[in-house]
Amino acid sequence: MTGRVGKLASFPTGGRRVIFYLFYDHEGRVDDYIPYKLERLRPFAEHIFVIVNGFVTDEGRAKLEAVADEVWQRENVGFDVWGYKEGLAHFGEDRLAEYDELLLMNYTWFGPVNPFEPVFEKMDALSVDYWGLTEHGQLRPNPFTRKGVLHSHIQSHWIAVRKSMFQSEEFRSYWRDMPPIVSYTDSILGHESKFTHHFSSLGFRYEVAFPERNYSTWHPAFYDSEALLEDGCPALKRRPFFHDPLLLDRHSIIARRFAEKAESLGYPVDLMWRNLSRSSQPKAFNTNAAMLEVMPDIDIQYDAESPLRVAVIAHIYYVELTREMIAHCATIPSEYDLYVTTTDDAKAEAIRTIIAEAGDPHLGTVDVRVLPSNRGRDIGAFFVGCADVLRSDDYDVIFKIHSKKTVQEGKNAGDTFRRHQLMNLLNSPGYTANLLGLFQQEPGLGIVYAPTIHIGYPTLGRGWFANKEATRKMADELGIHVPFDDPSPLAPYGCMFAFRPDALRIMSDVEWTYKDYPLPQNHRDGSISHVQERLFSYAVAERGYYTKTVATTRYAAISHTSMEYKLDRMSANLQGYAIDQVHLLDASGDFVGGGPLGYLLAYTRFHYPRWFPLVEGVYRPVRGVYRGVRYAIDPRYRRWRKSLKAAPIEEVIDETIDDTIDEWELL
Repeated sequence: MTGRVGKLASFPTGGRRVIFYLFYDHEGRVDDYIPYKLERLRPFAEHIFVIVNGFVTDEGRAKLEAVADEVWQRENVGFDVWGYKEGLAHFGEDRLAEYDELLLMNYTWFGPVNPFEPVFEKMDALSVDYWGLTEHGQLRPNPFTRKGVLHSHIQSHWIAVRKSMFQSEEFRSYWRDMPPIVSYTDSILGHESKFTHHFSSLGFRYEVAFPERNYSTWHPAFYDSEALLEDGCPALKRRPFFHDPLLLDRHSIIARRFAEKAESLGYPVDLMWRNLSRSSQPKAFNTNAAMLEVMPDIDIQYDAESPLRVAVIAHIYYVELTREMIAHCATIPSEYDLYVTTTDDAKAEAIRTIIAEAGDPHLGTVDVRVLPSNRGRDIGAFFVGCADVLRSDDYDVIFKIHSKKTVQEGKNAGDTFRRHQLMNLLNSPGYTANLLGLFQQEPGLGIVYAPTIHIGYPTLGRGWFANKEATRKMADELGIHVPFDDPSPLAPYGCMFAFRPDALRIMSDVEWTYKDYPLPQNHRDGSISHVQERLFSYAVAERGYYTKTVATTRYAAISHTSMEYKLDRMSANLQGYAIDQVHLLDASGDFVGGGPLGYLLAYTRFHYPRWFPLVEGVYRPVRGVYRGVRYAIDPRYRRWRKSLKAAPIEEVIDETIDDTIDEWELL
């Protein structure tokens, strides 16, 4: 005998439904995907009760109040589960008794991708006590306890409960006697994986709109979202877009396909990208959503009837590169203004002459500025010398480029780096038109730049170099709360990019001065220029915009074949999938560049972790002596130091001396 109140029945004609919508955001901001969803749920609910875990901004509260009947704020403790528990208590049993169905849902999904109507029509017709949208299959052993079973269960982002159950003593006692929820695991074990089996065991009857048995995986909302959408599911979970890319790779989960399917069904995916960009690690999100656009040299998307207002900010120290840079600017398909910064009057006059000789018919205003200081090089010129341009509302898109040589790396590497950036931004009239077309079509797109340089440079895996803590400090000062990536940031290495000025306001509205930047010879890791270089995408994301990387078809071919070969070689002696290989290397620690002593340290950390602190204490002073002796006797090092001193002061190596020596060691 169950505690069911009344008879088992379908949802009554003219019945009343109340939705308890749980909202949480680490900054209290309500992104537009939430009111979009709640507006479309309104026809199916007499009352929408929003539970805010934590806090919400005034703007966010106004958005919620515009689409909900009641917004109730509570302390962010106990995760979603305790939010539901306290929300039910606050709402009250007497008020709840006025409704025929209670629907518990949260913010962890986008929708409606497909219409809500067919789901409600189908489930309203069923005689059940409770029902759900999607289901997680049974697992044995339970992955959280390593024993027993994780029962199949309705996923907690959408659980509907009829009056026959929510008025029962069993339902009351379930919430009343719930133990404290202090961790994500507690939330899973104490509610999500428990709720369905608990009430089913008591005799209450349930159904699932899109049951797990209809799909090839035990977790279709994560592993098989595309199939769910094809079957009419209105919800698309957020998690596949920000979860560990290595796990997605292991299980061939292509989140971009989910987004493309949603877009084909009419969902405005810009709502997804804006939310995910500021709440996810940018590089992980960029990877999962496959935010690399490989574009042809034929214009396939630019709307010439609605041209964007475009400017180019170009810092030119090496005058001999001016013609190359102006030729790239000439690929812009409509009128643009050009702002050039340089270091003296002679260079400025030579630059003006070259620009005039080029005769670009699309070139509008030309403003060549001689800077009072070259502190910060192209970054100082950008934020200080062109602050008025950045803060104006005169342009929709601005390109930032500069005359990059990277002389300390040799001609091949230096030319590769410069071309890598310029050609993937301004390659040809058709290509550049396509790039600007991205900004026309995607209002949430904030910044685009070339993929991470990896040919000729050891950037992959080490992109923060010695800048992470300084970047974190600046992010805190500027109010940037987007989670940092590890091991490398999503960043425009080399500092050439195209951007929407509004997207960069957090950085461009700061009153930077030349004194904030070091002298060119001190332009090293940890200095403000390197920090700002790594902060662009995080600043853009904080504003609710997202980053895309862009590449020509030619570069994509060169890059992919090179990277595939490197990964093939590095994986030869490591068994398993990439996620297994990375876990093995992470457990071994950082030993790259450390020679035999570094490998000894890694071996100890992996196999004898208790002895690791002792070995590490000996390792560092021994390695210092080893390096000192080696550098004193090795003629290659002396030649390298001599070539470094011969480099122009404005192009002193980007890394600290120690970091650069580490790279030299790998030669």
